[in-house]
Order: sequence, then structure tokens, then C-alpha cells
Amino acid sequence: MNTDDLIYQFRVILEGTQPMVWRRILVPGTYGFWDLHVAIQDAMGWLDCHLHLFQLKNPATGKLDQIGIPSDDAFDVAEPCLAGWEVAIADYFEGPGDRADYEYDFGDGWRHEVLLEEISDGLSAVQHPICVDGARACPPEDCGGIHGYKELLAILGDPAHEEYPGMQQWVGASYDPAAFDPADVRFDDPKQRWRQAFEDRFSSDVTH
Repeated sequence: MNTDDLIYQFRVILEGTQPMVWRRILVPGTYGFWDLHVAIQDAMGWLDCHLHLFQLKNPATGKLDQIGIPSDDAFDVAEPCLAGWEVAIADYFEGPGDRADYEYDFGDGWRHEVLLEEISDGLSAVQHPICVDGARACPPEDCGGIHGYKELLAILGDPAHEEYPGMQQWVGASYDPAAFDPADVRFDDPKQRWRQAFEDRFSSDVTH
């Protein structure tokens, strides 16, 4: 399938959040999983300072594949991880309803559902990727996962709480957990992000 003129629409939900933190993004069909990772990071509001991993079914084998950043640890006994910049999203996402689990920061364990909602032609003059919808700010980095995030919200919602001044100072006065505007989302160049992170570690070029 020629993906040059296709646009993939994904809904990304941060699992365990209530009210729900989510985004709707449209990305080029030529994207690889590294590119999709960068788009998710930018749309959600994460800082991309931790490891990540996609898990989803391989349509060709029916097995669950892991796609992300391969480990260079010779003693790593975990399941093999495919390099995200070497795998096209079109090889796994074949039609609406296909989904993946996306985990960011293995310590805090931020798990996202990535659902393909639509594949459309890319004849629009709109530049992609683009975020077109969503709700609520993503949790601050390193706040302790879903449990820590819920505690943070409880504290920020109670100015009389003894930890309120410290928490407000830590997250910053501008942090509003209820705020999100898709027009504010800015996307980085995934190839540039890759070069900054891995050019000295991996000798192969980004293929997507």
C-alpha cells in the first residue's frame, strides 16, 4: 500500500485518568514508530526524557511485538525490541480499530491506548502532524505515576492542604490540570530529535 498520500488519525488516551487525559492526532502515513512516538510526546505534553515502548499485534505473525529503543545490554533477557525508526506504522496499523499499548517512563508507568480511528487521503492543505482535539493537561513528569498524579490533583484542589504550597511551587503557577488547547501543540522534527538522542549510539540512519 502506498502511504505517501495517506493520513492516519489516532486517539491517544492516558489510561487510569479520570477525568480522562486524551488527544486526537493526525500523522502522515509514511511515519515510523519513532515519528509516532515523538508526535504523541509533543501532543500530550511530555518532555521525552524517559524510555518508551509500543506493544501491538503483528498482523503478519499474530504475535505481540515490542517496538521502541533496542537495548545494547548483552545481558538483557527481556523480549527483543524492534527499533522504532526502522518500522513503519503502516506495517501494523491496517485499518480503523487497530490499537497499540504505548508506555512512557517505565518507572512512573504512563500507559496509553493508541487507537487508529481513520485512514484518509492527504490531499488537504493542512500540514501534518496536527493535534485536532483532546482534553486536560498531561501529568507533570516524575510525579509518581497514576497514584502520584491523583494525590497531586487532590492537593492542588485543596489550598488548605499542608502540602499545597510546596506542590504548587513544584508544578509551577501556570500548571492547570484542566487546561488543554490543541492549537497550542507544536511538533518537533522526529529526525532531528533522533539525531540529538542517538546519533552517537546507533550507526544506521533513520529510515522513516
